Parts: sequence; C-alpha cells; structure tokens
Amino acid sequence: MIATWQAPLGGGKTSDELLVSFDHGRERRILILPALFDEANKLRRFTVQMMRALDERGVDTFLPDLPGCNDSLVSFESQTLDSWRDVAANAAQAFEITHILTIRGGALIAPETLPGWQYAPVTGAKILRAMVRAQTISARESGREISSEQLMERGRQSGLTLAGWNIGANMLRELESAAPIAANTQKVIEQKDLGAAGLWLRAEPDEDQAGSQALAAIVAGDAGDPQ
Repeated sequence: MIATWQAPLGGGKTSDELLVSFDHGRERRILILPALFDEANKLRRFTVQMMRALDERGVDTFLPDLPGCNDSLVSFESQTLDSWRDVAANAAQAFEITHILTIRGGALIAPETLPGWQYAPVTGAKILRAMVRAQTISARESGREISSEQLMERGRQSGLTLAGWNIGANMLRELESAAPIAANTQKVIEQKDLGAAGLWLRAEPDEDQAGSQALAAIVAGDAGDPQ
C-alpha cells in the first residue's frame, strides 16, 4: 500500500517520493492527483478512504507524492506547476494508468490525454486568494496590517510563505492564471453530487466517509464497475 517511486526532477535527475497505492494488476488503473497546499492536508484522509472504496470495487489506484510535498527531501520553493505536470505525466506512464482522477487543485497539473474525472476543480487564482486572505487575517491579529495586493506584489518578485508552504515566485505567477484543463474526456464531479459541504471549507482536517464512498461509486460506475 505504501511504497516509493522515482519522480523526475529534470536534467536526468529523480527523487524518491512516497506512493500510496492499491495495485492488484487489474484492468482499471487510476492516477490520483491530490488537492494542493493547505487543501491537501484537509483532504488526505478523504482521498485514501475513497481509494480504499475503489479497491473494494475492483479498481487499482495510485496516489504519488509530488516533489517538495509531505516527506519529500526536495525543496518545495523550487517546484512549479509545469514541473508537477511533467511528474504527473511520468507517473501515468510508470504505473500504466488508464484513467485519471483529480482532487480540487490537482486538475491544474493533469495530463490532457487521459480520460477520467475532475472532482470539484478549482482555479489557481482561487487557491491563492484563500491562502492570501488567511495570511492577511493572521497578520492583522498579530498587529500588522498588510493588504492582499502588497502580499501578491511581494510574491511575484520573491515568493511567499502561505499556510506554511514556501511558494516560489515562478509557481505563484503560474497560479494566478492557471485553470483546470477543459478536456472533453474528463468529467467534472461537483461537490453537490456528493451531498455534504467540501472538507476544504473546514478549519481542520476531517473525514467524510459517506462522501468518499459516493465519489468512489461515481468513478467506478463510469469506469465500468465490475460489481
């Protein structure tokens, strides 16, 4: 279930990153691209629960850590959306993926050529706004006043630390205009299709067993549930 994989870093280099998978060599093999930044923490348990539910329905799933994330030894500040897109494409090839499922901001780095699903996709600008707003509130509570515009201007030049993530200037500029790919082969699954409000709206990481089961049912049904 937990292993490592060789993620490409460019220039012929690789890094050992964690991989959570349910791999039994079955016909349907889904690459999971997780939510990004603070939302990744809030949705991690939900994502793994959903993978377990897909495993019970006869579907293999793969959730690779991106370079710079979680226990990665690679600098997060050096990462860009483009570099993560290369990583996602490499993972799809390495694990012989047949479908892709993106979670929230994961849709920003998805390979366009794979069929699959985008769960509650979000633009990079919206992700940024939420983190910048939280930063301005935190600064105000500490007796410092700084506007969102000031933070963004600083970030475009030298990067920003937002919600504990050291986001480099290149990635921040990419996020400002990044949008989920508009691929006819990737179906959008809205949060309303699952019922309760999204876990990313909560203050702390939580779980939604019913929601993870509902998402797995939609995905497995579309992929041809063998049950």
